[in-house]
Amino acid sequence: MRLIFAGTPEFAVPTLECLLQSSHEVIAVYTQPDRPAGRGRKLTPSPIKLLAQKYQTPVCQPETLRSESTIKELADLKPDILIVVAYGLILPQSILSIPTHGCLNVHASLLPRWRGAAPIQRAILAGDQRTGITIMQMDAGLDTGDMLKQSSLPITAGMTAQQLHDTLATLGSVDLLEVVEQIAAGKPPRRVKQETDSATYAEKLSKKEAEIDWTETDKSILRKIKAFNPWPVAQTVLRGRALRIWDAELVEQKHSTKPGTLLSISDGRMIIACGQGAIALTEVQAEGKKRMPSQAYLNARKDDIKPGLVFGE
Repeated sequence: MRLIFAGTPEFAVPTLECLLQSSHEVIAVYTQPDRPAGRGRKLTPSPIKLLAQKYQTPVCQPETLRSESTIKELADLKPDILIVVAYGLILPQSILSIPTHGCLNVHASLLPRWRGAAPIQRAILAGDQRTGITIMQMDAGLDTGDMLKQSSLPITAGMTAQQLHDTLATLGSVDLLEVVEQIAAGKPPRRVKQETDSATYAEKLSKKEAEIDWTETDKSILRKIKAFNPWPVAQTVLRGRALRIWDAELVEQKHSTKPGTLLSISDGRMIIACGQGAIALTEVQAEGKKRMPSQAYLNARKDDIKPGLVFGE
């Protein structure tokens, strides 16, 4: 099969690598233009561009897919399938109709639940017990196309968005290749329409959401910490300065104290009162510093971090 791949972030890397190592031909890779990154704001290629260059695969980086020149360029490649994984650009109908077998998408949820930009984080935030991968035949809607294959897995206790991201990225690569092989063999998988009534939307994350409200329950706050690791990272305020919270865990500790109060310090963990229950901070990052275990943070501030201190004020 003649394949075009469109993707940008790390999530798309396992799928592209899987295809590049398969018996199929990746004739071109589309990815977002280089963007400023890091403290120096230096133009930086996407992970997908770097991988394509490693395999000496042609790379295209249009600002939009709606220009006549871009549409013609893609059509002239005569692809059998266009595969899209977290590309970041909307595909117009003029692009969707070019490949012989249409366009396939690897989506990190069990559609129709969590259509949209942040399905991994939204699943954790909502307390979902399971999530998974959907291989979808793309149409002009937002993650509304027919489903070709789904694989599910549990969201285990303590799993961060980064850990779930990595697991789903690998699972997506395996499922996508399986679907491509079926199409190549002339036995495409049966299309299953999505039940629109049960659809939910995974809105893009914002930094504002990362601010912890200590009046919420311990479980709700812990889900936020897990979901926002590695971005935008949950945070609170301590003595007027931001404190990012990379990881935490639930603790059995009853209290009738003001939410946000440091109840105690135990085994290098700061145990903080929530609106209901308490959580223990295990990895934090002070403003202008590197992330570190809570024990290291406490060692550097043993004279001013004492029980009774209130976070979030």
